[in-house]
Amino acid sequence: MTDAANRDAETVDALVIGTGQAGTPLAGALAADGRRTAIVERGRVGGTCVLRGCTPTKTMVASARVAYLARRASDYGVRTGPVSVDLEAVRARKRDIVDAWSESERKHLEETEGLELVFGEARFVAERTVEVALREGGTRRLSAPWVFLDTGSRPAVPPLDGLEDVPYLDSTSIMELGEVPDHLVVLGGGPLGLEFAQMFRRFGADVTIVERGSRLAAGEDEDVSDALREILEEDGLRVLTDADASAVRGGDGSGPIRLSVRGPDGPVELAGSHLLVAAGRAPNTDRLDLAATGLATDERGHVQVNGRLETTVEGIWALGDITGHPAFTHTSYDDYRIVKANLLDGGDRSTEDRILTYTVFTDPQLGRVGSTERDARNEFREVRVAKLPMSRVARAIETDETRGFMKAVVDGGSGRILGAAVLGIDGGEVAAMLKLAMMGGLRAADLHHAVLAHPTLAESLNNLFEEALT
Repeated sequence: MTDAANRDAETVDALVIGTGQAGTPLAGALAADGRRTAIVERGRVGGTCVLRGCTPTKTMVASARVAYLARRASDYGVRTGPVSVDLEAVRARKRDIVDAWSESERKHLEETEGLELVFGEARFVAERTVEVALREGGTRRLSAPWVFLDTGSRPAVPPLDGLEDVPYLDSTSIMELGEVPDHLVVLGGGPLGLEFAQMFRRFGADVTIVERGSRLAAGEDEDVSDALREILEEDGLRVLTDADASAVRGGDGSGPIRLSVRGPDGPVELAGSHLLVAAGRAPNTDRLDLAATGLATDERGHVQVNGRLETTVEGIWALGDITGHPAFTHTSYDDYRIVKANLLDGGDRSTEDRILTYTVFTDPQLGRVGSTERDARNEFREVRVAKLPMSRVARAIETDETRGFMKAVVDGGSGRILGAAVLGIDGGEVAAMLKLAMMGGLRAADLHHAVLAHPTLAESLNNLFEEALT
């Protein structure tokens, strides 16, 4: 550290940058361990999950599902009148829940002994020293032997001609709409785009999804992607795949937004009232001045870490979205547990021990755990695949939610469960059961013979794994 960089720097035992789902609990654990800790936040407390991700989106998904079920009331013998959506009320409910979570986390941090919450934007001025542009004005320098980065990510902006002149929406701003769009064009067929697309269709908008790849949810097996597309089209969404957007113009009082797209049948122009850009996420590392630390990053700005989440600079760790690992709240929280175990509890944990799991909150949900069939066949000599349509699941029939299927991938030699996709009602919950089974070393035969309560969704695992044993 240079003398200039060290000038007026306050020394703490640990410095955490970002109040996401890894940084917040880690700061508390460090303080509880007797270490004087500072946590820096440039915005509101809570990180992407609480403020712009899981909490607000799933709150709005719940409202969309109520609208969907209300329109289907006659299927259950229930009479209702015309259904409409008050998007301002949906937005207010979402804001109330977000505010409550954020305020609760802020109070927890401020009331933790040995922990100081500093509001401002941090940038490195030396290896483990930051200068914070304080929210109330002025600057403050903080230095620590242990520094932890959890600054999260933001919506990525694709290089689309004319986009900078169009009032487009991203995954944050779309949740602040007060009226339902007439026609929402969604650029991107990944999980985020699909959740918003179906949500706003259920709110009453016409919706078109534009995906440059050949399939929606491209990380899934082809049969899962195809079934998901079929469900969305059944719900009235228009889906364009192999569709490469080349330019956009209009909007903001100059007429509709016009998106130029080249697809399999040649160029087309889509006219919509609103455009949602859902083209992935970018790490929030560009304003940290990482060059002052010598930290290594990849071409997209993700901080390079090993399995213990150590960076290339001793004394600095990176957690959450900025590592380039799957950007899920549960993996970020597990990043915290790994670092805590290794630094404070004498453990030896690694990200390499994790079984990938996530849920796409379309309706029905897509719950994923472990390997896809494609990946399993590339790794194992003998693979068995079991599929069970939801139309054969008693609980799904009784609730009239029979769209989708369960699919499991099993090592043919050992019977070990390698992975599963559950596209069906509460698919994320069923996938969580399968992950517990995988963690416990249960085999396909164990789940086939398990005595599970009837009639539940979990009970269908008996029949699913019968397919893998015959």
